[in-house]
Amino acid sequence: MTLDVLMVIAAALVGVGVYGAVSQQSFVMIMMGIELIINGALLSAVALWAHAAGGAPKGQMLGVVILTVMAVEAALGFAVMVGIYRVRKADITEKTKRLRG
Repeated sequence: MTLDVLMVIAAALVGVGVYGAVSQQSFVMIMMGIELIINGALLSAVALWAHAAGGAPKGQMLGVVILTVMAVEAALGFAVMVGIYRVRKADITEKTKRLRG
């Protein structure tokens, strides 16, 4: 694949992710939108690295590190959502206007 095609795919991922994160009220859909945004940024970074460095393994390690950070971010986000649901019985953002105890 060429760099142009990869950049268009990355821009599409970011666009869909922004739309999903902004237009939804469900915590799960917002988290999915954020994950799509990070995936688009990761794809563009790895594609640029592969194009500029000729596929050096340093760029692939950067991708693995970013994927690891994404997994940790998703786990923490879902843990916070479960905690909010247990305390407030809220599954959408409208029910959590005030998060103070």
